[in-house]
Amino acid sequence: MMPGPFELIIILVIVLLLFGGKRLKNIGNDLGGAIKGFKKSMKDETTEAKVIKEAK
Repeated sequence: MMPGPFELIIILVIVLLLFGGKRLKNIGNDLGGAIKGFKKSMKDETTEAKVIKEAK
């Protein structure tokens, strides 16, 4: 069961109080960088697999 909008607001306020705005921003930036790196590696992997497949 998904939490409603009121519960999400409460959760966000608690997270903001625990971590603070500046640290939360840094966590978001780090998470975004990790996701970009993961997507790039997945793209590189599929490109490499195509090159190997074409070479055979």
